[in-house]
Amino acid sequence: MLYTPTIMLSDEEFKKAKKVLTKADPLLGEAMKEFKDFILPVPQNREPYEALIRAIAHQQLHGKAAETILRRFIEKATEKRVKKSAKFPTPDEIFALSDMEIRACGFSLPKILAIRDITEKAQAKVIPTRRALDKLTNEEIIALLVPLRGVGKWTVEMFLIFTLGRTDVLPVDDFGVREGYRVLHGLDKQPTPKELAQAGEKWAPYRSVASLYMWRIADRAKETKKKR
Repeated sequence: MLYTPTIMLSDEEFKKAKKVLTKADPLLGEAMKEFKDFILPVPQNREPYEALIRAIAHQQLHGKAAETILRRFIEKATEKRVKKSAKFPTPDEIFALSDMEIRACGFSLPKILAIRDITEKAQAKVIPTRRALDKLTNEEIIALLVPLRGVGKWTVEMFLIFTLGRTDVLPVDDFGVREGYRVLHGLDKQPTPKELAQAGEKWAPYRSVASLYMWRIADRAKETKKKR
């Protein structure tokens, strides 16, 4: 039975988060008022195995290109099913594909090796189920998943935010988050990951929410620059 996700925060909890963040960082508080259409992402209803393979597909690619590759991959891996469904391929279905077949879907060799490793670890139950991960801290999950081939800390942090719906994650290596902080605070250059980690401590326990706003702030600044 699939895990049924809940929203990241209820409306009441989101209001509380914004109050906490405004008190901790008045500049962020002002920025949040400007994004009236802001909606928190709904955690994705995916098991870690699927979420990580999807994350590998999206690495260094535009979203549409990655989704096209994933669609081909899913169709190829599940084409022999008697009963067709939109469900993600099982480990056995992926094992049945040759490297050449996966490559034909659009994956590079490093990504193929990463997919193989994730699939093997999932079948061996090295990668826990989502319900099992729900019992672990962010730090424990990062330590558990980072050793997987092709999975870095940033990938796990995106998994924590967008799949597990964790509310206190600050991806300090993310360009967009650092750029958003730079724009928000009127800095000449982006903070280093260490500087952002220190500055972002004041956003706890809602660092994920702050990060989501940093992305919006960075995107708005980019669009404004284009118009000029």
